[in-house]
Amino acid sequence: MNNRIKELAEQCWEERKYGPAWFNQEKFAELIVEECIDIVSPYAVRMENFDGGHPIADLKKHFGVRE
Repeated sequence: MNNRIKELAEQCWEERKYGPAWFNQEKFAELIVEECIDIVSPYAVRMENFDGGHPIADLKKHFGVRE
């Protein structure tokens, strides 16, 4: 597994008052999507969709990531 993925996964463990820590899968998915957006954003100016959309906005909408 890629080291960056391991770093993101480590951020997703959450403590509970009672019981063991748990892995927040939703947070992990959101972190991966945000990481993808960060990679795409420098190129986004050249990647305008023909229907007037934008790849970053499309990714956020598709995965339900809030600003």
